[in-house]
Amino acid sequence: HVQLVESGGGSVQPGESLRLTCTFSETRYCMGWFRQPPGKDREGLAAIAGVGRINYADSVKGRFTISRDGAKYIIALQMDSLKPEDTATYYCAARECSVFDYNIWAQGTQVTVS
Repeated sequence: HVQLVESGGGSVQPGESLRLTCTFSETRYCMGWFRQPPGKDREGLAAIAGVGRINYADSVKGRFTISRDGAKYIIALQMDSLKPEDTATYYCAARECSVFDYNIWAQGTQVTVS
C-alpha cells in the first residue's frame, strides 16, 4: 500500500493563501484532495490522474491548483483567495487508477479561514 503524509495546514485570514503538500511512497496511483467541513460530508476538490488529466470541483475552480512532482513523490494543493467556507479538514488520497474509489487516505490537516 502507498503511504501518504500531509503537511501545510493552518489558520489564515480571508483572501490569503495556503499550500498543502502530500508525500507518497509509490508513483503508480491516481491522487486527489478532499475536505470535510465541520458537520458536513466529505467533498472532492481536485484530482490528478496523469499528465494533463486534472479535474476540479466547481467550488474551488480558479482558486485552487493541484500539482504533482513525481520525481519528489509529492502532490500539492495551492489554495488562493481563501474564504471562511473553505474551513475544513483537508485530506489527500490515493486510488488504483483502474478503480473509481479512493481507498488510501492521509491523516488530514486542518485549515481555518477567519
